Amino acid sequence: MKRLRIALPPLAELSLDSQVAFAWLERGAVVSDGHANLAQLGKNRHAVDCFLHPRDSLLTSLDLPPLPAAKTAAAVACAAQALILGPVEQMQVAHGPRESDGRVQVGWVPKAGLERLGQLLAQTQLQLRGVYAAPYALPVGAAALDAGYWLTRDSLQQAAVHPLGLQALDVPLVDAAQRWAGAVPSWGLHARLRQASKGGWGRALACVALAASVWTVGLNLYAARQADEGLRLKALMSQQVRQAFPELPVVLNPLQQARQQLTARQTGATADPGQRFPSLLQLAGSNLPFMVGSVDTLTFEQGRLHVALLADSRSPAAEGDWQAVLAQAGFAATRDDHGWSIAPAPVAETAGASDE
Repeated sequence: MKRLRIALPPLAELSLDSQVAFAWLERGAVVSDGHANLAQLGKNRHAVDCFLHPRDSLLTSLDLPPLPAAKTAAAVACAAQALILGPVEQMQVAHGPRESDGRVQVGWVPKAGLERLGQLLAQTQLQLRGVYAAPYALPVGAAALDAGYWLTRDSLQQAAVHPLGLQALDVPLVDAAQRWAGAVPSWGLHARLRQASKGGWGRALACVALAASVWTVGLNLYAARQADEGLRLKALMSQQVRQAFPELPVVLNPLQQARQQLTARQTGATADPGQRFPSLLQLAGSNLPFMVGSVDTLTFEQGRLHVALLADSRSPAAEGDWQAVLAQAGFAATRDDHGWSIAPAPVAETAGASDE
């Protein structure tokens, strides 16, 4: 798989039109190199390693005792305050691991320059993989002359940038192709840019997904609470309907059944004619005492109770207090050749009886 490497100009001068040296590596060997601007290189989506200009490659090494990672970072930050000219808050400071000789490589770069690089890369399709000081493009043990600086690579983690006046160097110089072939160290100056690149749409989508999950959980909890409340209200309504209408054998739809029973009471009818027989029988037995011992047969059909009397029984007059009692209950009794029929009274008759 090919990998793209770019040698950046000074970050303060960087733009989309800046000419940069680049090289394509495959299996650690340079397969092509050249010069182009960032806009041209960014036409296709590629992952890229960026190497700072020697002017921006500020490196040093510290001798530190074995320390935990957190204390090593604190020691590097404390030492950086004495090494950096200017406010340390404006610098991105990074360091490598402690090596066997106790040395820890330290590097720093202005945060403003890194932000500029990030903004320009965001305008292209280049995907940042890492930002490293200039010497880390070299193979280990090699040196190169670049823009008036000597670049040396002592180990995988250790490197240095020397002003041209320091000539006491006993390392071989590499040719133009080999200067790109070095393995990158385990540390770099790209932490700030990677954190920013992990934001943007990725962070926005993560926030949207989190909000949707919270909303879904909340909606499910609300729906479950409403369902429980509905079941509780239905159970309470069913209990109230049973108490108000004990003649109902079962309550399945309390609201509808209550309405039917209220309508039946107001009109003198019931929702189910079969439920009227016990009430009519009780009403006749309680308020028509003259029928005691005189009933031959009882017939209940279409909500009407017909009482056939014995042939030798004495029939009461059509008028009497018992007729008023029946009327108040919403029923009326009529005489025929075979006995009495008790049925719901017409609405007008019931209303008239109530007014009396």
